[in-house]
This record gives sequence, C-alpha cells and structure tokens, in this order.
Amino acid sequence: MGGLLDTVMRHYPALSVLVLALVLAIIGTTTPWPAPADRPLSEFSAGRAMADIRVIARGPHPAGSAAEAQLRAYLVHRLAGLGMTVRTDTFVPDADRIARDIDWGGPADRPHILTNVIAVLPGTNRALPAVALMAHYDSVAGSPAAADDGTGLAAILETVRAVGAGPRPPRDLVVLFTDGEEVGLDGARRFFAGLPPPADPVRDHLGAVINLESRGGGGRATLFQTADHNGNAIALAAHAIHHPGGSSLATYLYHVLPNNTDLSEALGWAAQHHAAAYNFAFIGRPALYHSPKATADRLDQGSVQDIGGQTLDLTRALLGAPEMPKPADDVVFFDLFGLTMVALPAFAGWIALVLAATAIGMIWHQCGRGRGHWRAALGGAGRILGLAGMTALLAMGANLVSFHVGGPNYYDRLAAIPRIEAMAVLSAMSAFFIVVARWRPMRAALVGALVVCWLLGLALQVLAPVAAYVVVVPVLLAAVIALLPGGVVWRVIAVVIAGGVVGYQFMLGHQLIQGVGSDLPLVAALPLVLATVTILPLWHPLPRRSRRVAVLACGLAAVAIALMIRAAPIADTIPAYSQTTRPVS
Repeated sequence: MGGLLDTVMRHYPALSVLVLALVLAIIGTTTPWPAPADRPLSEFSAGRAMADIRVIARGPHPAGSAAEAQLRAYLVHRLAGLGMTVRTDTFVPDADRIARDIDWGGPADRPHILTNVIAVLPGTNRALPAVALMAHYDSVAGSPAAADDGTGLAAILETVRAVGAGPRPPRDLVVLFTDGEEVGLDGARRFFAGLPPPADPVRDHLGAVINLESRGGGGRATLFQTADHNGNAIALAAHAIHHPGGSSLATYLYHVLPNNTDLSEALGWAAQHHAAAYNFAFIGRPALYHSPKATADRLDQGSVQDIGGQTLDLTRALLGAPEMPKPADDVVFFDLFGLTMVALPAFAGWIALVLAATAIGMIWHQCGRGRGHWRAALGGAGRILGLAGMTALLAMGANLVSFHVGGPNYYDRLAAIPRIEAMAVLSAMSAFFIVVARWRPMRAALVGALVVCWLLGLALQVLAPVAAYVVVVPVLLAAVIALLPGGVVWRVIAVVIAGGVVGYQFMLGHQLIQGVGSDLPLVAALPLVLATVTILPLWHPLPRRSRRVAVLACGLAAVAIALMIRAAPIADTIPAYSQTTRPVS
C-alpha cells in the first residue's frame, strides 16, 4: 500500500495535468445544449430550427429535381413569412462544367436548369452595405441532407426570425439560398461571378457574407475560412461571438487543401470589393456526410445550436456595426476551449519566439559548467525527434493494417474516423511509453527537446505565420514551466499552465484526426510532441514493468482496432453512388 501511495505521489503532478487537460478538451469539443422552442424570441433556438430541418430533410432533393422544386417553394414561403422580399433567379448552367465537376452521379443527375433564391429584409438605412447569409438548398442524390445543408438553411431562417424579433437594424439582411452547390458551386458562381451573366444586382450592395456548411452530422461548429486580410473581420467576430469556435490554423489548412464550398466562388469578389467573408461548418459524426441516413433524427441538435448561435451573434454585430470590417493584415486567432476567441497580430509569433529563446537560454544557463551538457542536449533533441518518428510510424502502420484488401472507400473511412482516432491515440501512447516513459531529462536534455520544437515554430513562423502559434505558444509555455521554482504554489501554477497547454493539444489532435485522420493519422505526432515537452518538467519515470505493460497494452489495442476496421463490412451509411466491392453491413 505504501509503495502504491509513493508511486501516486511521485506522479500526481503529471496525473493532475492529464485530468485537467481532459476536462478542458471535453469542454472545448462539446457542443452547447440545444435551446428548446420556447426560448425567448430574441435568442437562437435549435428546437425551432429543427422544425424546418424536418421539412427540408424529408427526402433527397438534388439540383433540378421535383423534390428540390418543392423545397424551394417551402423556403420562399418561409422567407416571405419572415417579412422578407423574395425573388428567384433561374439560369442555365454550364453543362460541360457540371459534367466535369459532378462526382456523385451520371448524366441523368445533371440538372439543366438551376434557381437561386434571394431575399432581403430591409434595414433602416438602405444605403449602407448589407450583410448576406448563404447556404445551398440542393442535396446529393440519395441523401436527405439534414446537415449538408439542411442545418445551414434552417440556421439562417432562425437567425432571420431572431433578428426580425428585435429592433430593425440599420443594414439590410440578405439571404442567398444557392442551387447547384453539389454539382459544382454553380449557384454561387452565378451570383458572385456573374457566370453565366448577368451578375445579381444585390451582389455589389453587400459588405459581408457568412456561409454555412457541414461535412458530417455533429461536432463543434468552427470558423474555418475567411476572406484575405481578415484582421478587422476577426476582431469583430472575436468580440461578438459568445461561444466561439475556429482558428487561423484551420483557415490556413483549408487554404492549402483542395476543397471548396460556395464561399470559394465569393472570395474573388470579396477581395475586389473589400468585403468581409466568413465560413462556418461542423465535421463531427462524419459517417453522415452525403449519407442516405443523414436524417433529422440522426443530427446532433447541439451542432445546430452551435452554428446557429455563432451565426446570430456575428450577424447582429455586422448589422449594427457603424462600418463594415475593412481589410487589415491577417491575424492569428483561435478559440480557448470555446470560452473566448484570442486574436493576435501575426508578428506576435516573432515576439513569442524571442521570449521562448530567452527562456530556453535561461534553462541552459541553469545547467552550469558541468561536462556532457552538449551531449545531453543532443540526446534530448534526438529523443523528441524519435518520439515524433515513432508516433508517425506506428500510426501509419496501424492505418495500413486497417485498410481492406480491396482498397479503402472514402465514405467508409469517414465512418471509421472514431475508431481511427482511438487507433491513433493508442499508437501515440505506445510511442510515448516506448520513448519517454523511462526518461527523466536533466536540464540540458530538456533544452535539446525544446530547441527542436522551437526550430519547428521558427519554420512555421516564416512559412505560415498565422498557423505558427500552434507550436510557438506551447514551446514558450513549456519553457516557462521549466523555469518555475519549486514549492507547492509554483507547482500548482505549473500544473494549471501545463493542463491548459496539454488540453489544447488534446483538442487539436481531435480536430486534426477528424479533418484528415482517415488518410493521415500520423498528424497525432504534432500534438503528442508538444504535450510531451510541456509535461516533461513534471514527469517522473515509470518503473520498467509498468512501462512494458503500457507499451504492450496500447500497441495490442491499436492493432486490434485496426484489424476490426479491416474486417468490418463497409458502413451502411455510405452514399449509394459510392462504389465498393465490399459487402455492406
């Protein structure tokens, strides 16, 4: 009993960090409680929005179909009932472009006529630039599309209702429900680019655009794309949104990935007219993306509340702003566990790097003149690089094991993301126990580990300054933790700081796996390395036997999950158009 108590006391700082980190990560990744339909009319209510979603998601409504025409009539009726002036814009899309861009159907699925819906709620000063809310109302064939983009449509309707329930705002509120998003963004292209001509006359009256999307059926809603030169736009959003989600890391990654939404068609226009642009989406419950089972009953109503609440907060702020956000240098921004949004100038990364280098230098100075410090530093650097490499190797190895012999199916892999995430976490834990569990670095070795991460932060600051914070801030805080003196109070402070940093890494790892983990679970290496250098000053080595048991347990569990994914029939949530040779469960 005494031995167990001694072990717990030795490890309680690290255990306390992990407990605090888990609590913060859960807070940061959990959707808000959906507000019932009887909430005050000035507030956003997922309960009220769900009434629209149940109508929208009665069945598939692909572009050009009779079901889509019925949905369009419903949306026109709803918008008119909210006091908006409504009109439609019907046009003939570029058939060759649709044939090239559509990836879910054959010739019979290609629409010949598309129709946008445009509505305006007049403000008190019609001369001011307006605010537009945008979502698409077509679905892929075979999916009821409760999330993509039924949630966007319903969230906009509920936002307009809430705005209309209060004093009339100074600016016009414009609603744009686009057609043909799922066949190539044609409705947005018509409105913003005037292709095919003419451009919509409302377009150049806009000063800001908010687009709503989804890739799945749940999870936190995040701001993942903006127009360039977003400094003032982010400042306004950070001040306005009460339960924010989003980061400049997400905007950077989305920029370099080959993905598009309707907002992609608006960005060129926004740059020319100095308009603000925001794109929100959620990507949890990924099995429901384009799925025949993407029904209203399977939708996470907390996600509806999340995306709608953020949209209403931002819309109200834009409608009441004395002027629209003007272009300013891009900024670093991120939400702190959904509690607040931090926005910093990009050059703050350079300041943080200098401070981190200073702190690391102070740690090195504490080493004194003893022999072997350079060797210890190189050993620390090698160990942290080994941790990154081992994590990537084990995660990708397990991922290869999980592939079916017939090859992976994109939508089946999306459905497997929760299991892939567990597999990646166990692979990362196994790597940690292999490389770090028995290590208690001296100050020089800790400097070597920190320098590796500092150099990564420097490279990111040069190449992607709005994304560098994800490395630079943890390195700075990890160095500060290592410099804190002993004593109970300072140890508590160290635990709190480390808990925040590690909690953010847990949240980051979850978001990265959800975003790209179906193909690249090795992304777990980054948050693991940053969490490790943060917790090292508080870490005590594990006994050899405990380490062996932990490595074996985590490794076998990761392989077991990989084999379960490999052996499982293809998910019954995949779209009908998704080709596969595997039996469907």
